[in-house]
Amino acid sequence: MKILHVIAGCDRADGGPIEGVINLGAAFREMGHSQELLTLDDPQSDAVRDAPMVVHAMGRASDSYGTGPFAKLGKWTRRSPEAVDWLRGNAAEYDGIIVDGLWNYATRAARLALVDSGVPYVVFPHGMLDPWFRTRYPLKHIAKTLLWQINEGPLLRNANAAAFTCEQERILARETWKPWGIPEAVVGFGTRQPPAFSQDMHRAFVQAVPEVAGKPYLLFLSRLHEKKGCEVLLSAFGEITQKYDVDLVMAGPGDPDYVASLQSLAARVAPQGRVHWPGMLKGSAKWGALYNCEAMTLTSHQENFGVVVAEALACGRPVIISNKVNIYSEIESAGGGVICEDNSRSATLVLSHFLGLGAEEKAVMGLRGSELFAAQFGIDGVAVRLIEILQGSRR
Repeated sequence: MKILHVIAGCDRADGGPIEGVINLGAAFREMGHSQELLTLDDPQSDAVRDAPMVVHAMGRASDSYGTGPFAKLGKWTRRSPEAVDWLRGNAAEYDGIIVDGLWNYATRAARLALVDSGVPYVVFPHGMLDPWFRTRYPLKHIAKTLLWQINEGPLLRNANAAAFTCEQERILARETWKPWGIPEAVVGFGTRQPPAFSQDMHRAFVQAVPEVAGKPYLLFLSRLHEKKGCEVLLSAFGEITQKYDVDLVMAGPGDPDYVASLQSLAARVAPQGRVHWPGMLKGSAKWGALYNCEAMTLTSHQENFGVVVAEALACGRPVIISNKVNIYSEIESAGGGVICEDNSRSATLVLSHFLGLGAEEKAVMGLRGSELFAAQFGIDGVAVRLIEILQGSRR
């Protein structure tokens, strides 16, 4: 099959669904299918140039939005009539289309071009129908309620299916957005089996964060964003530093002002030199960080799946996550990690409990996590299920 993904952007530094889309592409190619992307990126951007698939970028340069009060809104909406025209003219060339994410102009292009096209398509909400956003951003939710009636709702209702990563995501979406009447499929999510550990990975990580060489550390490896519960983790870490000799690596990109606020918080709650900020880790440095950590931590307020959680499990590392990461129950049942609530008191108790475990108990936890990954979180099964949906008839 020739498959097209419609997605707002392909820059991994921006977070969102793109990491999973790239992993799906590798699985599709191994199955004999091809993958292309339609995005709202600047065609000249590094992300487009470096993408491992053909990208039809229909956006414009970031600096073209100016610096006025509406510049941020312009960058967020990334309006692109060119994307609509391109999709209308080219959709029929694809055997199936996957719309990744909601509430952006790429979704608008999909709504205008696909609903009456006869081309089979699937919409992957990627957690963007979660009620947490309604509570956290009430003004945005008012706008989204209107968009649901005229755009997202019709797009989803006319799809072959709305593809959910887990049952919890499906339940939360149905309870939040009315009217529903949407064909559903729980297809799972995951990532590729990571490369086997090598000393090159260790050296790359130590080069990126030399201060932790030879030290035990907890790892945060994600976008630095308020929904990720960064403040929760930092506050909890500060509480356990007197008792446990462990460092914390906060690895990931983020808005500079927000990152500065997190660094200020870390300076107040944790001893100097115990929290490290290497920025986004890629390639061997990323895998070295995962393979060598005591545990990967993600105390999010909302997390649909968390690809990095699956990656940590695949590396045989325990995970410490909040019960707002939608796959927490699977991990808890398998014994692959420990679960906290998304507040600093609960996170402190769980961090202290985990660090108090013996080496053998941690090793067993890592082994159970790797078994869970092999059974449920490999990306190949997700690719198979998506192909089956696209090859079926639209409801």
